[in-house]
Amino acid sequence: MSTRSQPFVSIIIPVYNDNAHLRLCLQALAQQTYPAERYEIIVVDNNSEEDVAAATAGFERVRLASEPRPGSYIARNRGVELALGEVIAFTDADCIPQPGWLEHGVAALLSEPNVGLVAGHVELFAQNRDRPNPYELYETIALAFPQDQFLANDHFGVTANLFTFKHVLAAVGPFDETLKSGGDKQWGQRVYAAGYRQLYGREAQVNHPARNTWADLRKRSVRIMGGRYDMLTAAQQSKSALLRDFILFLKPPFRFFWRTWQDGRLRGPGQKWQFTVVMLRLRWVAIQERFRLQFSSGVSERS
Repeated sequence: MSTRSQPFVSIIIPVYNDNAHLRLCLQALAQQTYPAERYEIIVVDNNSEEDVAAATAGFERVRLASEPRPGSYIARNRGVELALGEVIAFTDADCIPQPGWLEHGVAALLSEPNVGLVAGHVELFAQNRDRPNPYELYETIALAFPQDQFLANDHFGVTANLFTFKHVLAAVGPFDETLKSGGDKQWGQRVYAAGYRQLYGREAQVNHPARNTWADLRKRSVRIMGGRYDMLTAAQQSKSALLRDFILFLKPPFRFFWRTWQDGRLRGPGQKWQFTVVMLRLRWVAIQERFRLQFSSGVSERS
């Protein structure tokens, strides 16, 4: 194949204190079916306490960069600045790209004219697929990454598995560095508003381990709430509008509760109760975090 059909790709991976997962990710990237000479990997250390160089040592085509300012979107922007590729592929340190990930993602990006992004498939999995613990169960059902739905309903794809062109980033601008969560949604919607096409790449798959502890799931909930609040304030919402949004957020999620108990993926009343308890605990965490941000002038937390 020609280099035109196999453009040079820069894979960008931000990392913060996650060496164990990063090694698995890099091992998976070393097994890609895409020609080895046609891609590079840029790992951006986002001020980790761990020695990230120890995790990247021994892997070919890996360039280690540093971004001390906290925030995964800041780190991704740093990676884009250093990228040599015409195509930019984003994934996360805790993702495991399948062997054909790069090949299928690039093929989808080139499959039609004026494509601005391709959102690849993200498959969440539990350590024991037949017996997920309550936290894995909740995340795989309630907090999964249905990229096809994200594209159809909100015109974005998550950066755990996202392909674009460098010229698209130049045209619509980088990720919003003020956001610690939700920046992929905001950026994807800018791509859509600029008139670019957005495609779902089902075959471009990464696997992602479900969070299996309360601490990890709680951390994600806090980060998501912080990102949502940051987006509201970035839109210059008035204090009264923020208060109305907070009051609406306090409304009990009866519809979600009902859908949960009808979901066929939950096997029996035991799993349904496990799911419900985790849901209620996380909702309380989210309410507390929203209260802190809105009424205590708090600053959103990083992942």
